[in-house]
Amino acid sequence: MSGERVVVGVSGSLASLAALRAAVTEARHSGRELTAVIVWETPEGRALSVRHPDRIWAAHWARQARKRLDQAFEEALGGTPTDVPVRKLVVRGGPGRVLRDVAHKEGHLLVVGGRPRAWWAPVRQYVRWNVRCPLLTVPAPAHPKRAAWTLRRVGAEDFIKL
Repeated sequence: MSGERVVVGVSGSLASLAALRAAVTEARHSGRELTAVIVWETPEGRALSVRHPDRIWAAHWARQARKRLDQAFEEALGGTPTDVPVRKLVVRGGPGRVLRDVAHKEGHLLVVGGRPRAWWAPVRQYVRWNVRCPLLTVPAPAHPKRAAWTLRRVGAEDFIKL
């Protein structure tokens, strides 16, 4: 299985954390390397940063992406697994194209997360039509009804013990 790997797109969302867990499980079972990819871009976008590049600003956003990737491993798995070869990539660009370029062989497996009914999700649609390798889409974990509505209304005072 030399050169074969499980590639997972990580953003820090609940769906991408579920995808990371599924990718680690698949890498363990198949003996493949796990390649976790986080994609970043400066807030002003690619066009402006090409015309007026700022290396310090770009380095800042690359560091922030690296922190999000490390945090995703902590939240999803309690740290980087030691029983699977892991490669962490922090890449500047568009998520769909970067994932397509990293998972470019037929022996690879691409794992992405997504909300169950978000069939229109641009990254998922892009990789679905543009990668040659198998694609595994992992849904975000379900949450209780109205949980998001309730959590948006929680304030700091709700956490203070009296």
